[in-house]
Amino acid sequence: MPFDFRRFDIYRKVPKDLTQPTYTGAIISICCCVFILFLFLSELTGFLTTEVVNELYVDDPDKDSGGKIDVSLNISLPNLHCELVGLDIQDEMGRHEVGHIDNSMKIPLNGGAGCRFEGQFSINKVPGNFHVSTHSATAQPQNPDMTHVIHKLSFGDTLQVQNVHGAFNALGGADRLTSNPLASHDYILKIVPTVYEDKSGKQQYSYQYTVANKEYVAYSHTGRIIPAIWFRYDLSPITVKYTERRQPLYRFITTICAIIGGTFTVAGILDSCIFTASEAWKKIQLGKMH
Repeated sequence: MPFDFRRFDIYRKVPKDLTQPTYTGAIISICCCVFILFLFLSELTGFLTTEVVNELYVDDPDKDSGGKIDVSLNISLPNLHCELVGLDIQDEMGRHEVGHIDNSMKIPLNGGAGCRFEGQFSINKVPGNFHVSTHSATAQPQNPDMTHVIHKLSFGDTLQVQNVHGAFNALGGADRLTSNPLASHDYILKIVPTVYEDKSGKQQYSYQYTVANKEYVAYSHTGRIIPAIWFRYDLSPITVKYTERRQPLYRFITTICAIIGGTFTVAGILDSCIFTASEAWKKIQLGKMH
């Protein structure tokens, strides 16, 4: 007797003449297919969408930076001449630089009465400050006007990522034009290292920061102290990491199989219950007629 491979078929077919189609079954089948299509499209959208997850850990992520952080500053002082405006940098490693000029530019405003300072520089990864002042000017003005608008203050790489919301330019748009012209401004920054890793594994290193500020007119025993715009910073030991992830293919296939199998199973149970109840009701009606 030849071996019949068909005996291994666990999906045995029922002859069509032994099955009975019903209107209820047709309605349930159509609803079932529509429901499966809806869930399939929802899962497909989720599968094609890149998810960004974040985590926190204690580390210095950018170890190849040489202990430096790149800073980009763009600030306008509409009532202070460009020859008076300067950038000074200090930190706890002993750095004290007055009148930093590398990679910086001064643009006259208001017919030369004001100045826009744009600069890129680096700071050490230790607490310190940088400040915009008249300290580097050859002759100090009597009443320097430190009212200002901060267009940009950012640290590290600029992240061009739409689905990451953070304080990468927390001081952007800060307007102090109505402040006391002779007041100093203190911005106290807490800098948080931030890493963004895309699907290919490429990493970008940026920094978010929180800010608190105050303004005051400072005096010493010799009289009023020359005002300045101070940015005092400290670094957080906590690093925030954003990672792009996409749902694995096997998980997508497993979910689709669960959707199709589960929907057909539930629909089959529902159809069977309705059919059984319908047949029982018909028998009851026939019994009453006899």
